[in-house]
Amino acid sequence: MYLRKCYRAKEGKRHAYWALVKSVRTAKGPRQQVVAYLGDLDEAGRLGVQQAAGGGCSTGQQNLFASPEPRYVEVDLSGVVVEGTRKFGGPWLALQLINKLGLKDELDRLMPVGREDVPWSIMSLVLVICRLCDPSSELRIAEHLYERSSLADLLGVCAEKINDDRLYRALDELLPHKAELETHLKNRLGELFDLSYDLLLYDVTSTYFEGQCKGNEQARLGYSRDSRGDCKQVCIALVVSRCGMPLGYELFAGNKADVTTVKEIVTTMEERYGKADRIWVMDRGMVSAANVEFLKEGGRRYILGTHKTLLRKYEKQLIASDWSIVHEGLEVKLCPDPDGGTETFILCRSAARREKEKAMHEKFEKRIEEGLTSLAKLAEKRSMTAVEVSHRVGRLLGQNTRAAGAFKTEVTTNPLGKAVLKWEKVESWRSWAQLSEGCYLLRSNVSDWTAAELWRAYTQLTEAETAFRIHKSDLSLRPIWHQKSHRVQAHVLICFLAYVLWKTLSQLCKSAGLGDEPRKVLDEIAAIQTVDVILPTRCGQRIRKRCVGKPTEHQAILLHKLGMKLPRSLEVVDL
Repeated sequence: MYLRKCYRAKEGKRHAYWALVKSVRTAKGPRQQVVAYLGDLDEAGRLGVQQAAGGGCSTGQQNLFASPEPRYVEVDLSGVVVEGTRKFGGPWLALQLINKLGLKDELDRLMPVGREDVPWSIMSLVLVICRLCDPSSELRIAEHLYERSSLADLLGVCAEKINDDRLYRALDELLPHKAELETHLKNRLGELFDLSYDLLLYDVTSTYFEGQCKGNEQARLGYSRDSRGDCKQVCIALVVSRCGMPLGYELFAGNKADVTTVKEIVTTMEERYGKADRIWVMDRGMVSAANVEFLKEGGRRYILGTHKTLLRKYEKQLIASDWSIVHEGLEVKLCPDPDGGTETFILCRSAARREKEKAMHEKFEKRIEEGLTSLAKLAEKRSMTAVEVSHRVGRLLGQNTRAAGAFKTEVTTNPLGKAVLKWEKVESWRSWAQLSEGCYLLRSNVSDWTAAELWRAYTQLTEAETAFRIHKSDLSLRPIWHQKSHRVQAHVLICFLAYVLWKTLSQLCKSAGLGDEPRKVLDEIAAIQTVDVILPTRCGQRIRKRCVGKPTEHQAILLHKLGMKLPRSLEVVDL
């Protein structure tokens, strides 16, 4: 063991400190391992530590470094200080989840050690852990987050070796292994939680860019789920199980319609995991005649949403009273294919949805009625042409499309050349609206399930919507700041891996009786920190001990429920 002088820049100043280091043999050759950070030492202190490290001190100080037995020294209590507070709970919990999933071993296998100073598998873990605990840019990770956390102790890589260039290169190294990682995680999650992948939920979302993204072919203007139609975007297609566990995802151009993604996604998932006996669940945005035919041709089973216009074919069934009650406020019934096919249609009626749609219709009807009344009076006062009035009527109806069919309008010209607006309400539209409010239609070729079972399976699509919300809000998937195509894809992959950790914690919480929402658990455990306790001793040296903060009563309960135990202290390691 020997001393090594170290420097660190902090607040524009250069600070020097000492570290006790030993050489160890690793698979990559000899490496220096820090035994303890000693802080500033005067000459007497350095000599004392050197003697202790070399066995030349008769006070027993060598046992401090070489033996796990209890070690005793005389400490000057008046000089004890605490410094170097670091975030510990979040990164430590993330590593516990990573170990359960075998993700580190899989990354080591996929990215074997080469000539790089820090293994790419470790750098990938840095990105995933930071994305889960404190989503931020690679630059902020390198300049702030890493050194303020305990990742250096947990991963064995000192802060000086973490820079934005190395993090960006880690993105490039990780991306080619996307498919293998998805397969590994799907299999491992199935083993850990006895998951069934018989029901596959598929949905599409979009996320927008900050910047022009001129070099990214997938960055296009399109329908934005984030209400940012002014920004270029990409579409993300995600497949999850019935409990929200992800199987895989794909990226598409920002202007690609949802309905055109179905064939590619289904084919990709089947090539990766096999067809088996799976049931695909998709909303009405994925439905087209070509997609239904594609699913049928492959012998695939499905449950799909449909456009509300098909309800017109089931007016008699809506009036009939032979509904089955799933729960209070929700009724369903099975109906035959109106075209004589083999599909089954599921008619659903929700009381809560009825109240919501009724309120929306009344709101837009009132807007249109007030707008038409005002426009008619304005046309009488001013010399407005029929074309001008027609344009205003069209704009008004276009802004309130949900109730546009409730009105019939006519624009004529009187003998004086002024435009005259006449309008009336369409009673047939109101009658149909009252009958169909709260109703929607599903279609399926699954013949051995009841209407209630089919409805419950379809409502599991909310798991896919929840996955997108977690990606965008908790993991900061949006907006995307990367400009290059492969960096964008790698960014989404990191978010996907962090989401897998999120869902793993969710399942552990559920098994432990803590619910299935891990936000509070993650926040509570992330509040645990480490501190460096500096102990001045009689022989002149200062001992630095990195200790883990004692959990609060609530934190201890959570850890006990999860079957996890915090370490009391950390070994300081430097690769």
